[in-house]
Amino acid sequence: MSDGGSPTGRTPGVVWHEGAVTRAARAEVTGTTGQVVWFTGLSGSGKSTVAVEVERRLVADGRAAYLLDGDNLRHGLNGDLGFSAEDRDENVRRVGEVALLFADAGVVALVPLVSPYRAARDRVRARVTDAGLRFVEVHVATPLEECERRDPKGLYARARAGELKGMTGIDDPYEPPERPELVLTPADGPPARQAELVLELLRSPAA
Repeated sequence: MSDGGSPTGRTPGVVWHEGAVTRAARAEVTGTTGQVVWFTGLSGSGKSTVAVEVERRLVADGRAAYLLDGDNLRHGLNGDLGFSAEDRDENVRRVGEVALLFADAGVVALVPLVSPYRAARDRVRARVTDAGLRFVEVHVATPLEECERRDPKGLYARARAGELKGMTGIDDPYEPPERPELVLTPADGPPARQAELVLELLRSPAA
């Protein structure tokens, strides 16, 4: 990738092909330096709602941004994956690779994904930072009780009724980040205010 070093290929005999356009040149066109903003938290925590508002405001400010919603990607790219631990890790890996390409193209990739396992998220962080790009992890730390109260997809009710197995937070673990760049809780206000906190972080220089 331009300016970011070689990716670790998984297919033997395949070599990364560099283009003629630098990352800096793409940033001139997109109006921003690409980065990955990864929203993690329980189902119903508000990840997608906040990410949608962040995307809206970035684009309104003339910055290229794109929402890589986990559910949306399961309609196509990840439509062959289930919800076993292995499939969840593969889901995170694939979305991470797509987000990395978006960021390399000069786009702010916004990724609201439960991504329950810390090691899988950390592998995406390493891929992004090794490529010389910024990775921002946002933990949308809405308590389980509030997520269950919201239950926008009815998943918690089904899990409690025994109709759904492997529900994160019920009978499958959620491993919160140890050192996220930002933690959002209901005390931070409605989604619009939480989005503003994310934008404030993105406006600040990378640590």
